[in-house]
Amino acid sequence: MNTCRQRYDELTGDRSQFLDKAWEAGRLTLPYLVRREEDYVKGMRVLPTPWQSVGAKGVNALAAKLMLALLPTQTAFFKLQINESNVPDLVQDPTIRAEMELSFSKIERTILENIAASSDRVVVHQALKHLIVSGNSLVYMGKEGLKLYPLNRFVIERDGNGNVLEIITKEKVNKKLVEKYLPKEQQDPKTNPAARSKEYSSNEVDVYTHVRRENNRVVWYQEIYDKAIPGSYSKAPLDQNPWLPLRFNISDGEAYGRGRVEEFIGDLKSLEALSQALVEGSAAAAKVVFVVSPSSTTKPQTLAKAGNGAIVTGRPDDIGVIQVGKGADFATAQQQMMNYEKRLSEAFLILNVRDSERTTAEEVRMTQMELETQLGGLFSLLTTEFLVPYLNRKLAVLQRDGSIPKLPKDIVSPTIVAGVNALGRGQDRESLTAFITTISQTMGPEAVGSYINQDEFIKRLAAAQGIDVLNLVKGQEEVQQAEQASAQQQVQSQKDIELTKQAAAFANSPVMDPQVNPNAPQAIDDQQQTNQAAFQQGQAGT
Repeated sequence: MNTCRQRYDELTGDRSQFLDKAWEAGRLTLPYLVRREEDYVKGMRVLPTPWQSVGAKGVNALAAKLMLALLPTQTAFFKLQINESNVPDLVQDPTIRAEMELSFSKIERTILENIAASSDRVVVHQALKHLIVSGNSLVYMGKEGLKLYPLNRFVIERDGNGNVLEIITKEKVNKKLVEKYLPKEQQDPKTNPAARSKEYSSNEVDVYTHVRRENNRVVWYQEIYDKAIPGSYSKAPLDQNPWLPLRFNISDGEAYGRGRVEEFIGDLKSLEALSQALVEGSAAAAKVVFVVSPSSTTKPQTLAKAGNGAIVTGRPDDIGVIQVGKGADFATAQQQMMNYEKRLSEAFLILNVRDSERTTAEEVRMTQMELETQLGGLFSLLTTEFLVPYLNRKLAVLQRDGSIPKLPKDIVSPTIVAGVNALGRGQDRESLTAFITTISQTMGPEAVGSYINQDEFIKRLAAAQGIDVLNLVKGQEEVQQAEQASAQQQVQSQKDIELTKQAAAFANSPVMDPQVNPNAPQAIDDQQQTNQAAFQQGQAGT
């Protein structure tokens, strides 16, 4: 049986072409992401410096947008829902359903607080940079948080359907941290000749982690010096796999992915060459060199030593300045660079608003949405390969340590609402708004109230915004009850006003004058009793 080191060396052949392409892409964008052995000289790291910053800006901008789309900071990227097909009777009870929805909301907040308190977003943002540049990254969800493996530190093997069969990682650790796991003869140069080799004498040692799939579970262990480390064996169910190999673009028959930078490597190379030529040409053009005619009476030393405003003997015609005379060529190169920058900015979702006095907010919003829709397929891939297993692992870990209660799988099902789903909700919101605006403009505002179900429209708009309407938006019955109560109150107020007017008119009538009518006090008492009875009857009706 091959050791992890031997198996790692066997799989590096398939990885070499992807690693070379990743290094080339990193050299034009962020050189520190993907490193080669040649980058280390006598323990020092030597990295190339790009001549332009468009590539680095594009990678950082796209990674930030993907980060906010996958793990938004203000809203949840998932939602716990009731599986109505398995519990139809339970769903029909609104009281129980409301209580369950409230419990789900508390669990969602607990998970989001756990993510916010950890360093998950930092590691995910770095992983997205690697995806954009190299097209591959490996994330391990351990007990202490997420850990990132770049492409130059792991190899992978997949089947024909893209399912992961085997992963081997390689990392360097301090030798003092792992020597206790080795027998004494492995460390003694007298008894083990291999201990005198460069590998054994180094302060760092290579630790290999072998991950493989066995039926419906994933098992892994670690090796050092071709020996398994005791206590390093672990396993997990397939749906709770902590090893997340991510890809940016999928190519049929390839175990590794392709990065976004690789798709536009031609433009980046051209922009790099033009930037270098323009920088070096500008430096040459900025250099000032005076020439003096050999037959001139003015000596070069005199001209060089002359200060500002000094008077020397000589003829101006004998002195000249060397000029490059490439201004038109520089302008052509500059124009071409601007074309490349524009194309690359669109490719990496950098918003360049048209510079005009008539540029409106609607134009800016539509431009931004058009750019985001270009990566709809990428959102789908990251939702499948990252968000779903990431959420499943989070739920399993938090349920195991008691942070959240255990959720029955046949009743509760988590649903991803970020990524491509968030992009679809944004399109639904735009469609709903445009639909209502069109009806209002063509048929009049009154047509909206006549033909549109306002209750359903509010629910759909809230769903498009990712807002939970539970206990937030009144239902149709509540609205009708409030309208009826308001109408009854208005009727009662009108009755009270009429009774007040009648009482005032009766009080001012001649009948109520004691000089005219001796029975006036009794009539006043009768009228007051009548008014009080009418008022009590109105209150009972309300």
